[in-house]
Amino acid sequence: MRHHDLLRDLTALPFSPVRDAYLEFVRAGGDDALRRDGGAEHVTGSCFVFSPDFAQVLLCFHGKGRFWVQFGGHVEPQDPSVSATAQREAREESGIGDLRLLSAAILDLDRHALQQGFACAAHWDIGFAALADPAAPIAVSDESEDVRWFPVDALPAEVPDGFGERLRAVREAALQLADA
Repeated sequence: MRHHDLLRDLTALPFSPVRDAYLEFVRAGGDDALRRDGGAEHVTGSCFVFSPDFAQVLLCFHGKGRFWVQFGGHVEPQDPSVSATAQREAREESGIGDLRLLSAAILDLDRHALQQGFACAAHWDIGFAALADPAAPIAVSDESEDVRWFPVDALPAEVPDGFGERLRAVREAALQLADA
């Protein structure tokens, strides 16, 4: 994957200071901004998995972070895009092999610093959305301690700061995509 593709996708987003910070980071880092070993900070892809009625969200309990969060991880060399990274990570971490993104549209930008226990200083996370049947079998991966469905309006207490607001914004954008 080349950073030029990501720059195109970021540029297509509405103006915001966050979007512009991402553009600056990716321009400055080039292809290294997409590599886990490209520096202390790098792009990651994540996926918010909703039930088809958007009433529930599937979350994993992140072992290192000690919180419930959407699925996601590092861009791998074989990933053709950050959206492909998000889909691959959601499949691997949820055990839902046929999970598909609603769209390759970017729905969330969240740069977060990492605490001890992580090999890097910060992730420039790019979020997407997918739908899955809550009756589909799920599995816990090596990277998390649990995977569970939650009502979007009754999240567990152990979520990162601001996660509820981000989830609501992603849900609203995903609803618009689903209606289109």
